[in-house]
Amino acid sequence: MRIIVPTAASGPDDILTRLIGQWLSEHLSQPVIVENRPGAGTNTATEVVVRAPPDGYTLFSAGPASAINATLYDKLSFNFLRDTAPVAGVMPVSNVLVVHPSFPARTVPEFIVYTKANPGKLSMASGGIGSGSHMADELFKMMAGVDMFARALSRQWISGNNRAISGISRAGVRAVSLTGARGAPGMCPVGDFDPPQSERLAPMYSSTIGPRSAMHQDQ
Repeated sequence: MRIIVPTAASGPDDILTRLIGQWLSEHLSQPVIVENRPGAGTNTATEVVVRAPPDGYTLFSAGPASAINATLYDKLSFNFLRDTAPVAGVMPVSNVLVVHPSFPARTVPEFIVYTKANPGKLSMASGGIGSGSHMADELFKMMAGVDMFARALSRQWISGNNRAISGISRAGVRAVSLTGARGAPGMCPVGDFDPPQSERLAPMYSSTIGPRSAMHQDQ
C-alpha cells in the first residue's frame, strides 16, 4: 500500500501522513509507503492517484488545494470529485486571524468597522494565490462586505494556522479570532487569547474545505 502526498517531505501534510502510514502498517501488518509527489499545485500527485489501479492500494493525502484546483484550472486531465472517493477526514483545521500589534481593532466587529472605514488600504496575507487560506480570506471579504487586497506578506491580516501560531508565540503578531467553532489544539491559550464564542469568526462563516462526505458530522 502507498499513500501519495502532494507536497515535499517534512511539511505538515507529510508528517501527518507518515504518522497515519505507521498506524496503518501496524494494524494491517503490511508495509505502507509514503510517496511525495510535489508539483503543479498538487495536480501532479492527484493525477498519479487517479491513474493508479482502482484496487484500494493507492491512497491520497488530499488537502484544500485538491478541491480548489477544480475551480482554478481550465484544462485538467482528471475530475477530482468524480475520479476520487473520500475515505476519512483526518485533520480539521481552523485558521486564525492575526494582526500587527499596533493595529487598533481587537475584535472581529471592530476589524470589520475599521476595514470598511479604510476601503482598499488593508492587505491580507495567505499561503499564496489559490491556497485554502486565500480562499478563506476571499470568503470573509465577500460575506463581511470589506475591501482588502491580497499580498504575500501583510502587517494587518494573516489567515493561517501553523505559521500564525509560531508568530503569536513569539509575540510578533496579535490574534483576533479563529475560524473554527472550537479552539485548536496547541493554539489556545496563547497569552490571553481565547475569544468567546460570540467573537469567533465561525458564527459568520465557515472556511472548512474538503468533500462533505469526508468531513466529521460536527465540523
